[in-house]
This record gives sequence, C-alpha cells and structure tokens, in this order.
Amino acid sequence: MSHSSRRLAPVGALLLLALAGCAAPPAPSASTVAPESDAHGRIDGAAEVAEPALGLTSIDAGGRVSHLDLLDETTAELGVVRAPAAVHSDGRYLFSADDHGVSIVDSGVWTWDHVDHFHYYRAPARVLGEVAGEGVATIATSNSSTTGGTGVFFPGSGEAVLLDTEALSKGEVVEKFRVTTASGAGLVAPVGSFAAVAAGGEVSLRAVDGALLGPTTPCIDPAGTITTRVGAVIGCRDGAVLASVEGDQPVVEVVPYPPGTTAPRATAFHNREGRPRVAALAGDVGIWILDTRARTWTLLPAPEPLVQVTAVDDKTANVLALSAGGRVLTLDGDSGAVRAASVPLVSESLAAGLPVTLVADQQRAYLNGPAEGRLWEIDFADGARIAREFSPERSPLFFAETGR
Repeated sequence: MSHSSRRLAPVGALLLLALAGCAAPPAPSASTVAPESDAHGRIDGAAEVAEPALGLTSIDAGGRVSHLDLLDETTAELGVVRAPAAVHSDGRYLFSADDHGVSIVDSGVWTWDHVDHFHYYRAPARVLGEVAGEGVATIATSNSSTTGGTGVFFPGSGEAVLLDTEALSKGEVVEKFRVTTASGAGLVAPVGSFAAVAAGGEVSLRAVDGALLGPTTPCIDPAGTITTRVGAVIGCRDGAVLASVEGDQPVVEVVPYPPGTTAPRATAFHNREGRPRVAALAGDVGIWILDTRARTWTLLPAPEPLVQVTAVDDKTANVLALSAGGRVLTLDGDSGAVRAASVPLVSESLAAGLPVTLVADQQRAYLNGPAEGRLWEIDFADGARIAREFSPERSPLFFAETGR
C-alpha cells in the first residue's frame, strides 16, 4: 500500500529523540530514547522496585481519585479533581478534562523502557495541578513519563499547548509553548522534542518554543492520536499522518486509506502501549488495523456490533474488542474471527451511555463498569477468563492501568 513522505531540513541544534525499539515482558511500556542525564527514568524521591508496580487508578463522577494496587489489592485515596468529562493516561499520569481545563494526577508508578531491559519505579502519588483552557481538551502523550512533552488542545479557543513532561515528573506543571490556532477539532502530538499540531485543516511541526519548523501537511477533520514505537499517529479524513524522527531530522508521512475503500474512517486508536500496530473501529462496518512500521491499513470484518477495539500486537496477533452487548472478545488480528469471549460484563453501563474503557497489556486486559461499580482483570489468552473482579468503594467512571 502506498504512502508519501516528506523530510524537513535539519533544525539547528534542536535535539530530536528517536522512538525506541520492540517491547518485552512482563509489563510493556514504550518510551522515547532519553538522554543519558535522565538516569533511566529515575527521579529524586522515587524508589526503584524489582517488578512493575501495576495499579488501576480511577476517577469517580465527583472527581475523587483512587488507586488500586494490583499487587496487594489495597486502595489509596489520592485526592479530588473537578468532575471529569474525559480522561487520558500515558500509564503514569491521568489527565482529567472538563470545560474549564485539565487536572493532572500523578499515580506515582511507572516503567522505564530501555529497549533491552526495563526499570520500575514508585514515588508518592499526588494531584499535580491544572492547565486552564476552553472546552474539553484532547490530550496526546508520548511513551515517556519523565522526558519530552505532553500535548493539550483546547477546542473552544484553538489553543495548542505543549507541557514539559520532565517537569511533571518533578511535580511541576510547566508549559513549553501555548499557541493559538483555529478553534474546533485539533491535536498536539508530541514526538521527541518537537510537536505535531493538527488544526485548521493541516498538520504543522513546531519546536519546543512553539516556532514553526517547516511546511505543513494537509489533514482534514483531525480525530484520534496515539504514539507507537515508530512515531505519533494523527487520524485525518483521508488516512493518517505519521510524525517520527530519523537521525536528527523530523519526518512527516501520510498513510492514506486503501484506494476505493468505502469503510468509515478511524477516529480513535488503541493498542498495547508502544506497539507498532494499532486498532480502530471502522464505524459499524469493521476494524481498521494500522501498521505504523509497514505504513499500511488493513480492514477486518467486525464479528458483531462493537464499541471499542485495541491491538495487543503480540505473537498471535490478538485484537481485543468490547461488544455492544458488553462482552470482551479476543479476535484473530489477521482475520477478525472470534477466538474467545467473556460473559456480558458492562451491558448496564453501555445502555446508560457511561464511559467504558478496555485497556490491554501483554498478559491481561482491564475493564471498568461505572454502572456495575466494578473493575475486571481479564486473561484474554485463556478464553477471555475473568482473572479477578474488584468492587471499589467509589464507582470508576474513568480509569487507567498505571505503572506500565
């Protein structure tokens, strides 16, 4: 399948960080390659631990934040944010968005991916602070929780903000830049030490101070973004824009949909963190698989009506799906065939229109049921077996798997 690419001229002394290689067990977490001074993800006040400190960090309808430790199954209360309208996470931070801005929660647990090995850390959890803005923001994160940037786009004002992720890791909310673009749908996708800003029908590259770096790339109706091992994906009406780094130069590529396709476009991408393949719904027609290494799209048939899909991108090409009936399905990522299915779990939440999220790591999947007041751990490789079920004191309207 064809794609087009365009290399920009070198940008002076601007440091552009390449994205790291392939994942490994037990708790995958992709990270951009960090400078030696980053000390493998260590920060002051953090303790390195022998295994990933996995947890489920959730926010209820009133903004109360809780953290369930998956190792000892204890729960800690982390504080209160404004009532959330949407929540995004990079596996460490939770970015809780409402009409007035974004509240940032640090779960205090993270994994540093050093390509051939991992480091695991634990630090005090806390609510870090706020980023003010108009409209429910779209958040885009990289695969590093201690370096690079975090993108925030406010649709009400068209303000594009790049946060300093290293500063976040030290408990500070620092804006690298805030520039005004066209209001409406938009994205700020961090890649290394620059950012790709999608707004007003185009994608522009910007330096850490917000300065434009070169010509723009068309992108009509931007929706959906994710960072893989290859680069940052931005969904557009006619395909995807892929922003990455080769050597010391940024590269922007367009990966168009297959010629003649009539399937609905992808608007939300999900995968096991950092892996090169991502999944997205093609409306009610099927499932889009975008391979960011091969720069290709594949359309799989949907076995039944689905509300979310995520690519595990493991050796058996598993794709996980949440059915409209509330079941978790394990699908063959090459054919779309159902390999396994759970019993209905979140039918009440889906019927009520509540936010339900399916998250996958290499070995387990996690699902929240706000109406059911439950969190589930699912062994998707073992017949979609329910490995554990949790009944938190506060209903998990939004949640994230943290520590990965």
